[in-house]
Amino acid sequence: MDIDPRQYEDIAVNDNDVHSIVMSYLAHSCFTDTLESFTTSMGMNQTANLEDMEKRKRIYHLALEGSVLKAIEITDQFAPDLLEKNKDLHFDLLSLHFVGLVCSRKCTEALEFAQAKLAPFGKVQKYVEKLEDFMALLAYNEPEKSPMFHLLSLEYRQQVADSLNRAILANSNLPSYSAVERLMQQTTVVRQCLSQESRRVSSICFERLFEELEPR
Repeated sequence: MDIDPRQYEDIAVNDNDVHSIVMSYLAHSCFTDTLESFTTSMGMNQTANLEDMEKRKRIYHLALEGSVLKAIEITDQFAPDLLEKNKDLHFDLLSLHFVGLVCSRKCTEALEFAQAKLAPFGKVQKYVEKLEDFMALLAYNEPEKSPMFHLLSLEYRQQVADSLNRAILANSNLPSYSAVERLMQQTTVVRQCLSQESRRVSSICFERLFEELEPR
């Protein structure tokens, strides 16, 4: 359901709120240099821990670019026990390394890694199907053309890297989602609610119309 722009175009928006949203996004995404430039140009105080941002940025890019074991190592140094407490994330990261080995056609190494690091997760039922999907990649000469090709995609790696970034933020008692992401989520929910309400009202109006048209 689209809302007529005339209903909100005259509503004033506080510049400080806009600046805070921009700062939140830049800090969340580890755009350190841009954040420094933005706060300086706006004459705002720098509240983010730039050193921690740089560490998160390095971890994120290591995971995204395939150096997953190094990303895990630095994460353990930066946020001890995080992956021990978050088994799902730990599994996803280890699986990402496994996928990298498969893509490099290091099948023997991939199998040995799976037996040593992934097999223990098989004791928990919720990981069994995921393990089967990953292990099935070894059966294809061209895993990129297998039914599980999405596990080799950049989108999947980015999804895992984003989850790691959010987990580190939450572990540091910082928002795991940026303000702009929260706004988008809230906007989506509001639109869904308005759409449902619109359908409900329309349904009631049609029912009343039919009642009035019935012969008396």
